[in-house]
Amino acid sequence: MSDLSILLEELTNLLGDQYVITEEKECKFYSQDVFMEAENTTKAVIQPGNITELSKAVAAVTNAGYAIFPRGGGMSYTGGYLPSQEKAISLDTSRLNQIVEINHEDMYITVECGCTWAQIHDALKQSDVRTPFWGTLSGLKATVGGGVSQNSLFFGTGLYGSAVESVIGLEVITAKGEMIRTGSASVKGGNVFFRHYGPDLTGIFLGDTGALGIKAKITLKLMKRPKYHEFGSFSFDRYEDMLPAMSEISRKGLASECFGFDPYLQEQRMKRESIAKDIKSLTGVLSAADNFLDAVKKGTKLAVAGRGYMKDVLYSFHATSENNSKEVAKSDMDEIRKIAIEAGGKEIENSIPTLINANPFLPLNNMVGPDGERWAPVHGLSPHSRVVKLHDAIRDLFAENIEKIEEYKVGVGYMYVTVGASASLIEPVFFWHDALKELHKDTVEKKHLNSLKGFDENLEIRDFVTGLRKKLILLFKEHAVVHLQIGKSYQYSEGIEENSLNLVKAIKQYTDPDNLINPGSLGL
Repeated sequence: MSDLSILLEELTNLLGDQYVITEEKECKFYSQDVFMEAENTTKAVIQPGNITELSKAVAAVTNAGYAIFPRGGGMSYTGGYLPSQEKAISLDTSRLNQIVEINHEDMYITVECGCTWAQIHDALKQSDVRTPFWGTLSGLKATVGGGVSQNSLFFGTGLYGSAVESVIGLEVITAKGEMIRTGSASVKGGNVFFRHYGPDLTGIFLGDTGALGIKAKITLKLMKRPKYHEFGSFSFDRYEDMLPAMSEISRKGLASECFGFDPYLQEQRMKRESIAKDIKSLTGVLSAADNFLDAVKKGTKLAVAGRGYMKDVLYSFHATSENNSKEVAKSDMDEIRKIAIEAGGKEIENSIPTLINANPFLPLNNMVGPDGERWAPVHGLSPHSRVVKLHDAIRDLFAENIEKIEEYKVGVGYMYVTVGASASLIEPVFFWHDALKELHKDTVEKKHLNSLKGFDENLEIRDFVTGLRKKLILLFKEHAVVHLQIGKSYQYSEGIEENSLNLVKAIKQYTDPDNLINPGSLGL
């Protein structure tokens, strides 16, 4: 028997036949992400059902000399979980999806790595608590394990930062199948209630894109759920005016979410979503409103506004203020309004933040364009003081490539997000005519997929977009920005200082001496 056959037999005995997948079609599916396909197709996909199985399966794979590539919801676009070598086994964490404990007394929630953000939301929505960061826009599929490994943004990000900042502790599996507990849980007989005890071992494994160990369990903070919400939307003619206004709102801690769009991405969003879906989404708005009268007012305003109000809007940003005091929530939104208007903005109907907040985890139909175009983002995190200069540089790069952009009819847009008090994210996104892959077909709702025009495969345009993304990534490196979801795409090891990189390599040597946990991630 070959070494692979022996390994597959061992894994089958451990996990069961249906949880060791070797069909070629399935293996190819697990060897692609939202943007790219791996050159090496995984040899098998394993699906452990509990932490003991996970630990034993990881040890079996690495003992056989195979690399293991952990995958959460599969919604990333930087090659983070794609096989980077021929002897590869993919780890699908979808069965490790249990909520282990909700502790209202000590204010934390512990989940297995394959639990989604939507699951946590559903489990807590009838209670008076939530996590500070409470999910991504892809949270219907995106997992907590993936979210803290890649790091992620959106709900709660304006006040509480990225996903990793809500983490208290971890249980991490090393390449040999050993368990490392972090934070107060690392104390003999201790409990997972506090992140810091000595060096921050929790932080070492956050944002590592799965390179240093496999997150088995994650414990997140709980906080009192804010009772009152106010929403505001504002239009601007220029990003040079809008981005500083968003930064000021961020510095003052006024918005739990503050995000924006350029004219192109705004137009794409309006095309991709349907009026029928808007009306259906009003149900969520009504149930999320503070009281019945408020629900009627909000529902009526949104229904009357429709989509016409966005027709002449160029740049726009949208904000949510939240508080357990209605007066404070209103006061914060009043200050947001003042900042926006003084910066040259104009208030518009607040349909977008209202609908998103009331219906946070919708089907992921927006991962393709309005006619079925391929879609792929790239991003950089900048301090507020440099964000306009960074945007200027990105604009200039696109201007240098405008001839090909227009020839290939590549759509280019931007999303903007403030992160905590000190950072802004710029996310350029591309749309182009190209065939959808199996990941898109599996993720997008079938009814929606069948309504799309669709396109034939176009490798020439895809290669151009790939090249343009690489130029952007090099530009980001020149501007010393940082990234979430580093994966195997961003210039981490090339751009980080030598002493810092050597420390990361030393940790990798301890947890994964043969470089068999997601090799290639972080450039290691």
